[in-house]
Formats: sequence, C-alpha cells, structure tokens
Amino acid sequence: MSETSQTTLRMPDCDHRPLAYEGPSKEEVLALRREFLTPALLTFYRDPVMIVEGHMQWLFDEKGQRYLDAFAGIVSVSVGHCHPKVLDAVREQNDRLQHTTTIYLHPTIARFGKKLASTFPEGSGLGVCYFTNSGSESNDLAILMARAYTGNYDVVALRNGYHGGSPHAMGLTGQSTWKYSVPSGFGVHHATVPDRYHGHFGYDDPQAGVKYAADVKDLIQRGTSGQIAAFIAEPIQGVGGAVVLPPGYLEEVYRTVREAGGLCIADEVQTGFCRTGVGFWGFESHGVVPDIVTMAKGIGNGAPLGACVTRADVAATLTSRIHFNTFGGNPVSCAQGLATLDILLEEGFQERARTLGDRLRTGLEELAGRHSAIGDVRGQGLMVGVEIVQDRQSKEPDSARTVEIFERAKEHGVLIGKGGYWGNVLRIKPPMCLSEQDIDFLLEVLDRAFTETDSG
Repeated sequence: MSETSQTTLRMPDCDHRPLAYEGPSKEEVLALRREFLTPALLTFYRDPVMIVEGHMQWLFDEKGQRYLDAFAGIVSVSVGHCHPKVLDAVREQNDRLQHTTTIYLHPTIARFGKKLASTFPEGSGLGVCYFTNSGSESNDLAILMARAYTGNYDVVALRNGYHGGSPHAMGLTGQSTWKYSVPSGFGVHHATVPDRYHGHFGYDDPQAGVKYAADVKDLIQRGTSGQIAAFIAEPIQGVGGAVVLPPGYLEEVYRTVREAGGLCIADEVQTGFCRTGVGFWGFESHGVVPDIVTMAKGIGNGAPLGACVTRADVAATLTSRIHFNTFGGNPVSCAQGLATLDILLEEGFQERARTLGDRLRTGLEELAGRHSAIGDVRGQGLMVGVEIVQDRQSKEPDSARTVEIFERAKEHGVLIGKGGYWGNVLRIKPPMCLSEQDIDFLLEVLDRAFTETDSG
C-alpha cells in the first residue's frame, strides 16, 4: 500500500461556514422525488448526495459535510459556486427587473453581446450573438441556421459526441449510452470518433488527425448527396470521456465540409470560457475558425443560459421570418453571464486553468506510474479524463472498478464525474477558482481510491 493510504487525508481549509439546514431530510427528498419527478432522472452514487449549499470550489450536504467539487456541476460552474461578484450582479438585477423579452430593449443583453463577441479571434467574423436557455437550444438553432443558410439538409456529427437533450440535439449523438439515439430521419450522419487511445491511429501517429478526417470525406461522398448543411463537433468530447481531437483533424475536416457546401459548428458548451487553458475557446487549439459556435453551462456560472454566436451573413438567415425569444437574454441570466465573463477576463482564469491543469496532469501521470489500472490520462487545462482499464495491453475497459473509485473519492470528500462509452473514464472538470492545494488533495484522494480498490 502507498504512504497515502496509511495516513489521514487532510482536506484544504475553507473559511466558509454553511448555514444550518432546516429543510426536509434526504430520505424525505428521495421519497418526494420518486413520487413526483420523472423516474428518468439520474442520481450519482449508491447513496445519493444531497447538496444544499455551495461556496466557490466547495459543496455542502444537509449535514454540513464538505466536498471538493471536481466536476463543477457537469462543467457548469466556471468561477466558483456563489461567487460574491456574480451574486451582487444578480441581486442588483433582481431588484430592478426580473423579466423582459427580446421584443423590448434592455441594456444588459446588449452589453453582454458586445463583451462576448470580443472574446473571439480578431478578424474571424464571429460576433453576432443569439442568447438561449441551454446548450440544447443553442445546437438546435445552429443546425437550423446552417440548413437555412446553405439550403442543404444533411449534417455530420461524431459518434460518442454529446450535444444536448432536445430531440434534434439527441439526434446529433451517435452510438452512445446516454440520452436516446434518435433515428437518422433528422438527416444526421455519424463519423468515426478520432480516438487515439482506442482507434486505429494512435498517439504515436503524427498523421492521425488527417487519417481520421478521411472518414468524414467518405461519409459525405457515400452517405449524402455530396452537399451538406453542417459538421458539428466538440473540440474535446465531454461526456464521451475527454477525448481530445488530434492535431490536424479539424483543419482537414473543416476544409472538406466547406468544399461540400457546409458550415462548421464548434460545440464549446464544455470546452469554452478558458477551461482548456490554451485559448478562451477550445477551437483555438486546432488553428481553425468555425462558422458557428455554441455554448452554455460555463457561460453563466450555472445559470440557465446559452448562446449561439456566428457571422453576420449566417445570422441574417433568420430575418426571413418574424423571430424573437421570450426567455433567451433574460436580464437576470444575462447579468449573471456578464458578471461571470468579467471575472474570467479580468482575473486571469485562462492562465489559471493552464497552470493548474498542468499540475493536475503531471500528478495524474505520476499516479499512472503507480497504478496500472490507469490506461490513459488526457485532456487540456481543467478538462481532464482518466481512463480505467483491466490491463494496458488489451485496453479492456474496467467499468466496475471505475464505479468503485468514483464512490471511494466521494467518501474521502471529492466529487468527480464519470463518462466515456463504457463508463470507465473519470471526468475531472472543477470550478476554475480552486487552488494548488486543492489539486494536491484531489490527487491524494485518487491515489487512496486506487490503492483501496487494489486491495479489494
């Protein structure tokens, strides 16, 4: 057993003291949920956690137990739970006006649009914003605009991707174990995921990106009329297990798609807003400029907010009909989004994600040297995946052990995610406000969890 497993793990200090919880018990909440909420709702952990309070990188249950949040509410919380500057902006807006639709003018949505547009590469043309309530709505809108703009219908997406929970967004998801695989009547065709760990072309192949991209070209030529509306992909597959698209892949695919008359859509719901540490947007790592960028989650630090950003000529396609949005651009959501964006830009979160991400990756690679169950460590910045296998030669997924490690981490005070096609990838995507000490604690907990599952 390692030294870590023989000592008591000490959680980093936190000066926040949660309020006394006086609501229904966890058992009562579970009973209410079972009776009145849809049974399709997923809960994590054998003994579900009830979270009643949050402060920056910390979450608290009804008994005051503190947890390090290493999953950020599925990558929703960018700058920290209940960040004081975000709360101040929301309180001020709530005191003035809670709701107005886009048929009236409001200053916050306009200011937010200008600030958001400033985050895209100069000269990219990306700068027209359409605010929505979710990533699903943003992706639906992106496909609608692409079809209207190009006059084509077929769409190419990646297997194992994830683009939301609406019917059309679920139709973009191919060969997955989450949500529903909607029939291809929506005109979606799925290309091979460029997975350098499990796929034919590995990390040791410098041409892997170009080789995987050939499947998109073949799919367009054989599976469609040869003309398509759009290609959509996450720069790093989130739910799919932090699969990083190889160098050269998007560059080659974007060229092929544009030759086939299509637009290129970057789904930045999980990779955007500084999380990769390399650029403000995930696509910047690939040397490409999309025609449309969709986003949600981190855009508003957990608010029900999303956006679809594109060029002026593409956005103009929606002017052919009367169009407005009742809740997209809600003043309270936009106030929270604008405050979050101000913090990200003014407090160096991109560099923070890079340096903390480097520390995390280095520590995980050291763990891989001690624990043979770790088959692959991948990701960028504070978006990292750890793939757990039965042995490194066969790369056979070890889903059962992943669950055990996932459970042990919670018992030791760390909440992480899991995903991947086989459910064998630990997803580590914390609020970007955490510290070096928090990273070290997270690594100690994972070391302990691997060691405990080694010994049964």
